[in-house]
Amino acid sequence: MATEERTSMDGFRHEGGCHCGAVRWTFETAHRLEEFTPRACDCDFCTRHRAAWVSDAAGSLQVRDPGGQLRRYRQGSGQADFLICGNCGVLVGVTCVDNDGLRRGAVNRNSFDERHLLGAEVVASPQQLAPEAKLARWSQLWTPATLP
Repeated sequence: MATEERTSMDGFRHEGGCHCGAVRWTFETAHRLEEFTPRACDCDFCTRHRAAWVSDAAGSLQVRDPGGQLRRYRQGSGQADFLICGNCGVLVGVTCVDNDGLRRGAVNRNSFDERHLLGAEVVASPQQLAPEAKLARWSQLWTPATLP
C-alpha cells in the first residue's frame, strides 16, 4: 500500500517509522519523495546506522509513540536528539530545539515506508561545523516537528 498521499493541490503526506511499528511519523510537505536528496551525515553515529536525512523547513513532522517505545540519544555536540525505537532499535529521526525555541527535525531515509522513491544521497559533514553553526544550519533545513 502506498503511503505517499496527496493532502491538497500542492501538498503530500509521507509516512514512515520503525521496523516493529511502535514509533510512527507523518511528514507533510509540498514535495514528492522523488524530489528529495537525502543528506548522509558522515559522523560515526550516522554512518553506523547508514542514516541519510530528509527534511523540509516549510513542511511539518509529527512523531507518534503510543506504546512509549521512543528513546532519545545524544552524542557529538549534544544539541540533537536521535530518535530510536526502544523495541526494534531503528533510528527513525533526529530533532533539535532552535534558537527561537522551535523544535525541528529530520527523518531517516531508511524509515520511510516508500524509501525506494527517494533520490540518491549526498554526503554532508555537520561535524566540521561549530555548535552554533550546526544549529543555524538545522534551523534552515529541518522541519518543524512535534513529539509525544
